[in-house]
Amino acid sequence: MTLSQPSEKPQLKVLLCSPRGFCAGVVRAIDTVERALAIYGKPVYVRHEIVHNRYVVESLRQKGAVFVEELDEIPDSDVPVIFSAHGVPKSVLLDAGHRKLLAIDATCPLVTKVHREAEIHFKRGREIVLIGHEGHPEVTGTMGQLPPGSVRLVQTAEEAAAFEPKNPDALAYVTQTTLSVDDTAEIVATLQKRFPNIAGPHKEDICYATTNRQEAVKRVAPVVDALIVVGSPNSSNSQRLKEVALRNGCPHAELLQRAGDINWEKFGAIGRLGLTAGASAPEVLIEEIIDAFAARYEVAVETVSAVEESGIFFQLPRQVRSGEAAQ
Repeated sequence: MTLSQPSEKPQLKVLLCSPRGFCAGVVRAIDTVERALAIYGKPVYVRHEIVHNRYVVESLRQKGAVFVEELDEIPDSDVPVIFSAHGVPKSVLLDAGHRKLLAIDATCPLVTKVHREAEIHFKRGREIVLIGHEGHPEVTGTMGQLPPGSVRLVQTAEEAAAFEPKNPDALAYVTQTTLSVDDTAEIVATLQKRFPNIAGPHKEDICYATTNRQEAVKRVAPVVDALIVVGSPNSSNSQRLKEVALRNGCPHAELLQRAGDINWEKFGAIGRLGLTAGASAPEVLIEEIIDAFAARYEVAVETVSAVEESGIFFQLPRQVRSGEAAQ
């Protein structure tokens, strides 16, 4: 009997973007839920997805976290409720206090920075422009820090060009932390040209992780046949990575949650694949994608680094720090 020779797999170079995946704010939020479960036991409630990733949410649900959209879904008083990394309006904090819930705020410190900036501008009598995407929980949380009408949302350069403030000389802007760096720069430039006295943040609001991941994609996009962003559809920073890839010369880019979502017809005749992950996506999903391609191609992986991202750490909320948790 003659054994047939296995067919030779096509060659595939995978350019792995660095940095990618979890940022310090996401690590802090996930660790907060896990520490709360260890300290207080089940159930621990989480308002909204702790981060925008289905794999992460399901993993925490299996450990005993219960995810709700609003506090009235929590049946008991005096139980832990964790607020997601995206931040919440002040009204939610007040509601938790009235319910006597043990509120643990896992809001990313860089989002909290934007909240504080908005509050300072408001105290100084300025009308505030928030550059962001309507309906995103971070935007809802930021607008909810101040009385209704204090913050005006601008989503595009066209909206910035049409924006009419109450007083052009008492104006400030803040931004959502997960936006496209280039899009935001265009919007800010439009506002500054129209309103030269507009006040801005001392340090830009778009977070370091969003900026760094976009920079890595910009380096890879022009030299690959396709690029995959591992992340959830409702993840703003992941969506922006896909857009950045397409704008910087990548002929085909897709946002996928995991390997099972790959449409192989779209990745047939490629020789070079770019691969990155949004700030809420764990590295295990990147490895899963590489393994899926390795089953069909002879894969060689090369890391393309934009910036060294190390040593960034955010302290956990007081209620879940070792030795400081309420018993």
